[in-house]
Amino acid sequence: MRLHRLDITAFGPFGGAQRVDFDELSAAGLFLLHGPTGAGKTSVLDAVCFALYGAVPGARQGGSLRSDHATPATRTEVSLELTVAGRRLEITRQPPFERAKRRGTGTTTEKAQSWLREYDASAGSWKDLSRSHQEIGEEITQLLGMSREQFCQVVLLPQGDFARFLRADAEARGKLLGRLFDTHRFAEVEKRLAERRRAAETEVRDGDTALLADAHRMQQAAGDAMELPGLAPGDPGLADAILSAAAVARSTARERLTIAHCARTAAESAQAAADRVLDDVREVARLQRRFAEARERAARLEERADAHREAQTRMERARKAEAVAPALDLRDAAEAEHRRASAEEARARAALPETFAGAGAPGLVAAARKAAEELGGLESARRAERKLAELAAERADLDRQERVDEEVLQDAESWLATWEATRTAGEARIESAQEAATRAEQLAVQRDPAQARLSAARQRDAFARDTDDTQARALASRERATDARAHWLDLKEQRLKGIAAELAAGLVDGEPCAVCGGTEHPAPARKIAGHVDREAEEQALAAYQRADEERAEAERRLGVVREALAAATAEAGDAPTEQLAERAEELEREYAEARAAASGLHTARERLAQAGLEHERRVAAQQQAALRAAARVSHRDRNDLERASLEEELEQARGAAGSVAARATQLEWQVALLTEAADAVRAADDTAQRLKDADARLSDAAFRAGFDTPRAAAAALLDDAAHRELQRRLDTWQSEEAAVRAVLAETDTAAAAQQPPADLWAAEQAAESAARRLRDTASAQDAAARRCGELDRLSTHATASVRRLAPLREEYDRVARMAGLAAGTSADNERKMRLESYVLAARLEQVAAAATVRLRRMSSGRYTLVHSDDRAGRGRSGLGLHVVDAWTGRERDTATLSGGETFFASLALALGLADVVTDEAGGVRLDTLFIDEGFGSLDDQTLDEVLDVLDSLRERDRSVGIVSHVADLRRRIHAQLEVVKGRTGSVVRQRGDQM
Repeated sequence: MRLHRLDITAFGPFGGAQRVDFDELSAAGLFLLHGPTGAGKTSVLDAVCFALYGAVPGARQGGSLRSDHATPATRTEVSLELTVAGRRLEITRQPPFERAKRRGTGTTTEKAQSWLREYDASAGSWKDLSRSHQEIGEEITQLLGMSREQFCQVVLLPQGDFARFLRADAEARGKLLGRLFDTHRFAEVEKRLAERRRAAETEVRDGDTALLADAHRMQQAAGDAMELPGLAPGDPGLADAILSAAAVARSTARERLTIAHCARTAAESAQAAADRVLDDVREVARLQRRFAEARERAARLEERADAHREAQTRMERARKAEAVAPALDLRDAAEAEHRRASAEEARARAALPETFAGAGAPGLVAAARKAAEELGGLESARRAERKLAELAAERADLDRQERVDEEVLQDAESWLATWEATRTAGEARIESAQEAATRAEQLAVQRDPAQARLSAARQRDAFARDTDDTQARALASRERATDARAHWLDLKEQRLKGIAAELAAGLVDGEPCAVCGGTEHPAPARKIAGHVDREAEEQALAAYQRADEERAEAERRLGVVREALAAATAEAGDAPTEQLAERAEELEREYAEARAAASGLHTARERLAQAGLEHERRVAAQQQAALRAAARVSHRDRNDLERASLEEELEQARGAAGSVAARATQLEWQVALLTEAADAVRAADDTAQRLKDADARLSDAAFRAGFDTPRAAAAALLDDAAHRELQRRLDTWQSEEAAVRAVLAETDTAAAAQQPPADLWAAEQAAESAARRLRDTASAQDAAARRCGELDRLSTHATASVRRLAPLREEYDRVARMAGLAAGTSADNERKMRLESYVLAARLEQVAAAATVRLRRMSSGRYTLVHSDDRAGRGRSGLGLHVVDAWTGRERDTATLSGGETFFASLALALGLADVVTDEAGGVRLDTLFIDEGFGSLDDQTLDEVLDVLDSLRERDRSVGIVSHVADLRRRIHAQLEVVKGRTGSVVRQRGDQM
């Protein structure tokens, strides 16, 4: 990898754009990067790292990359041109940028951007490769073969870190070497083995726990026949102990099952014998109860024998009376019919006049025929009477119409007399309203512009007042911003003057200086009175930024108010607001009056139109009333003649009645009464004859059935319910008598009655006791069988669990042994060296060998670096680093080296590490290296030897940049890159090898 060009804009202390030409600096092979403290020497290296990886070295991460000296419009940017793996690339990166919004107030943040280009030698131009952060990062990492941490250790050789590496313990060295050689995969192997060991151990313990749970369940099933082993999950021999205890428990359970089976068989035999005895006793007791009940039923039948004979006699008379029942029913029906007919005859005769009270049926029929003939003769008189009523109604209607027409004629004449005056007044109102509407339209055209000018004039006056106030506030804000900026710049300059004291505050005895790398600090700078620290400067900067934002906001508001004032003045003119208000008020009043007057136009037109329609209607009504009056005169004469003729005809037909209809009603009622009375008399005569015939048939039927009188036959009859009840009683007697005789005749029942009374309670108690013994023995056998089945099931499950755990135990033993070896905790690992430490020890041995080549030249053959894998105290071995002193022949720890010896030893270590990491990265050539500080601790002779070693790197076509502010190096190294700091930021000055 060779660097060609670096462009920096608004990055770190560089406020503007700066360019570094590495091709010119690298021509001499060795160049110096120097400048005062705080100027930004390290920021040049940070820019290189940021261009490649998008981040600065780890010790300087977290801060802002943007320069505080840059103008707000300048965006931070770093561009690096380099050659790597035979490809010439250009990388440009821009971090996130906070800028002012283009519209409105406030700020917005633009995203970070990256570009990667490659130079095409055949075309002589650059071609774009990618704009993706991730793709560019992956491409650069693949080409360099190093991560950012490795690059910062190999290319930007930080001497302070390697000085600490020399003095560090094994653990600290392991962390640094692990980052450089990417040995985390070996640490992951250790971690994976440990996780597998824990997982296998957990599985074994879980299996043992499940096995113990099965053992507890077997103990619960076996009761007191099993004892558990006193072992915990994971203890050896646990499985065998549990299986042995389970075998003993199963054997005991089977013996108890055999005993329970024998006891149940004996109980079943005893219960069968007791059940047979109980059945015999129950049968004897049943027969004895049956015989006693039959004797009691026979006694009750003997007591009811007389009542049974009476019932038989009554049933016989009822069967004889059934032959007389039809004649009785016929006689009752005839008698009821005759009573109804007689009552109807009496009612009909009561309604007749006294002249017909004693008349028979023929006389009543003749009188009804005569009245009907007279009624038929009145039909023509009825029609004449109806016609006379119609003529009277017609005459009354003619009189009513005449009165109505007279009222219509009077009303029309009165209304038409005022028609001319009404029409003239309506036309005058319409003309006046039309003139007012025209006036309102003219005023409306003038009214809206007047209101607009008045509103604009009021806004003009308000904006004029706001302009003065806003202008005063903008001037005050501008003055405050100027004062705040001057105050901030003064504080910044004071801080830069006292920056040495601020840096000296962080010095610790025995630790290297961040500026020169020396571990001794004889005269650190002291803070003077009134010293300005970083917090004070940042507060002043924040105050200036707030004041500048307030100034910008005040000027923006002033511009807005001025624009609004100009617009309002252009619309309102120069007329005073009071004059415009009076004119607008006057127009508004006149417009309201005109609109009020014009609002009656529609109403006036409608009223005039309605009056015209009313005039036409009145004239038409007057003409029609005159025509109707002329027609009514002839109609009235015809009506009078026809009425006189009809009244004469009706006088003869009415007779003594009030009207023809009344006479007809009298005749109709008389005909109906006579007809009804004749029918009732004939019906009564017929029913009397039928009653007489029914009495004769009833007497004959009662005599033939053996009854003295019809009344006796009727008394012997039974209705259906009484007949069914009597028959039921007779049937029940016969059934009960037959059943009692059958029971008393049974041989078994009679024999049982001769035996002593049966003792059923004693037999039941014996049977119940036998059944209870059988249930107890059956329950005991079932429990024993379940215990055997449960123990067999649990034993099978436990045996399967033991077989399943066997491979897990073997795997756990194997993994635990490997994990112990990798972690350095196994007894087989004599040096207690972890796997990652073992790999790093091999790498450290390579680094020590490569560093020794340069260290011997720097120390004139005195010192040699060697790797040691001895244990330090109780710690682990593998990462020890010693130095062999050829003058004394003794080997000692690198922490005993002096300051200058530590510097060139760490430099040799850094260069050796760079060679090893380069080979580890796939042989990527590193043509540009940087060494940061530490040269101030060397004497002149050692410095010459160190520079000779660095100068020898040119033999491999490398260029080395030394970062230092040691003055003697400026005379020895002609190619220089100077960083100069100033009030507006730092700048770079480059000088080649022409000096």
